[in-house]
Amino acid sequence: MDSFEINKIVASILLIALLFIGIGKISDLIFHVDKPETDGYKVELPESTTTGEISETKIGTIENVDIASLLALGDIGHGEKVFKKCSACHVVEKGGANKIGPALYGVLGRKVAAKDDYKYSQALADYSKEWTFEEMNGYLKKPQAWIKGTKMSFAGLRKEKDRASVILYLNKYSDNPLPLP
Repeated sequence: MDSFEINKIVASILLIALLFIGIGKISDLIFHVDKPETDGYKVELPESTTTGEISETKIGTIENVDIASLLALGDIGHGEKVFKKCSACHVVEKGGANKIGPALYGVLGRKVAAKDDYKYSQALADYSKEWTFEEMNGYLKKPQAWIKGTKMSFAGLRKEKDRASVILYLNKYSDNPLPLP
């Protein structure tokens, strides 16, 4: 192939590119549409009810979950399998010793950061709530987003069935399991 053939190929590619750009500019002139000064509708966002420790991800997502429906997805046997991820740092057996994280026997229904023999992060120590099904669901989804400043570096459980199963599994390990909703 000689240079004349290469020049024809390059020229045809440039001509096609210019043709597309030109057609776009001409169509913008012919079919010009003015944007309206005001939006057609306004989107209302819920007001943030964060206290500095709770992430804005709580609003409209986990906080409004029907916990009874969520727990219906769970299975204690599946929760035991999923909890193996947690067992590197936590134990659930009665009288179990703290590991990297606190022992979780009887965790549901008790105040957050209530174990005297474990040094919690300041964020958890200041968090003045109890471990309800809803709180545990939010915390297990993404601990760092639910309670800002927690030492727990676990990424979280994204699947609803996994969270529900772990919650049911944790509830089983208690002298007084919480009644299911």
